[in-house]
Amino acid sequence: MEPPGLPAPTTVERWAYDYIQTTSLEAKLAPRQVPRSWEAAPAPRRVSVPGRPPELRVLDRASRKRTLSTPVGRARVLHAFFHHELQAAELMAWAVLAFPGAPHDFRDGLVRIALDEVRHARLYAARLEQLGHPIGSFGVRDWFWERVPACATPAAFVATMGLGLEGANLEHSASFAARFRAAGDEESAAVQERVGRDEIAHVRFGARWFRAFTGSLDFPTWRAALPRPLSPMLMRGCPLHRDARVRAGFPADFLDELEAWQPPLPGS
Repeated sequence: MEPPGLPAPTTVERWAYDYIQTTSLEAKLAPRQVPRSWEAAPAPRRVSVPGRPPELRVLDRASRKRTLSTPVGRARVLHAFFHHELQAAELMAWAVLAFPGAPHDFRDGLVRIALDEVRHARLYAARLEQLGHPIGSFGVRDWFWERVPACATPAAFVATMGLGLEGANLEHSASFAARFRAAGDEESAAVQERVGRDEIAHVRFGARWFRAFTGSLDFPTWRAALPRPLSPMLMRGCPLHRDARVRAGFPADFLDELEAWQPPLPGS
C-alpha cells in the first residue's frame, strides 16, 4: 500500500515526485520512463527538500573559484554547472506537483524541459569523467532550491526559472563557451554552446506562459513576479546576449529596461 498523499505509481506526478526524492545518482541521470497517465484530481504538493545522492556533498557556501586556466579549475566550473542542471530538472518536476491547477500543456511542457535538463546534466557528467573529475569531486550548493520554492504561482515560477535563471544562462553559456575555448578546451566549449542553444527554447516556453498567466511580458510585471529577495541583478549576464533573448521571445523594450536596471540605494 502506498503511503497517504503519494501519487499513484503509474502517474506523471509520481514520476516527478520520485525524481525529486531519489538519492540514486544513476536515477537522477537516467530517470525511468515518464508514464502517460496523469492524476485525475491532484492536490498541490510542495516538496521542500530534494533527495541527494551520497556522491553529492552539499555545502553551505559555494566556492568562488572560477579560474579556467587549469584542468581542475575547468572541472570545478563544469561540476557547478552540472548541479545547476540537476536542480533545474528537479524544480521542473517540483512545479508539476506544486501547480496541479495549471493548464495541462504547461505541466506537460515542464516534464519535457526536465528531461532536457537531465540530458544537459549527463553532458556535463560525461565531460567531467573525461577530465578525470567525476561527479562528487567537488562540493555543491543547492542555491536554486533555497529560492525557487518560494514561488507561489505558476507565473512566479516561470518568471524566476524560465525568464530569470534560464534567461541569464543565455549570457553565461555564451560567455563560458568563449572562456573555455580561450583556455584551449574546445570540448567543454561545445557543451556550453549546446546547452545555450537548448536554453533558447526553454526561455521561449517561459515567455509564452508568462504572457498567458499575466497578460503581458513587460519588465515591471516580470520584476513584480519575482519572489523576494530575488532581483533582476541575478537574472542577466553582462553584456546581454540580445540576439538569443530576442529569439527566445523577449521584447526589445524589456531588454532595454533589464540592461539598465540598478538596485535601489540603501535607504531609498
